[in-house]
Amino acid sequence: MKQSLAFITTLTLLGLVGCSHNNTYVKKGEIDKTIDQQSESSRYIQALGIGAADSTLTNSTQRRATSRDAAIVQAQYEMLSYIKGVQLEGGVTVEKAMETDSKLETYLKESIKGAEIIKNEWTNDDGCVVTLRLDKKKLTDYGLKLKS
Repeated sequence: MKQSLAFITTLTLLGLVGCSHNNTYVKKGEIDKTIDQQSESSRYIQALGIGAADSTLTNSTQRRATSRDAAIVQAQYEMLSYIKGVQLEGGVTVEKAMETDSKLETYLKESIKGAEIIKNEWTNDDGCVVTLRLDKKKLTDYGLKLKS
């Protein structure tokens, strides 16, 4: 696992999405040069992670598994980074709220680890693009009042 994380592609994308998750980011085995994402919906936060396969592995299943794991970790990181910047009512960010609520960071990390994987796409070289989706209700269930 550690070795596969070393091969994480630095290219990651983050955005917000509506209810549709039919976007395909890999076409004919290659990642699109431009990825357009839908604007924010009232319900979901979406993050994409792109992981490269460990080139030392000769088995395609192992290569795909390691690239998928790397892409999931990257998408989780991107999602947490994004959520920290979300504005709450009162003008503070989630990151600032975390400074006064020690349980909030733990809750957010657990929520992100439980985010729904809505799509895995593999490239010709066994790299992987993973799309994660988190229902904003997870944030409001904790008591966070998101600025609309």
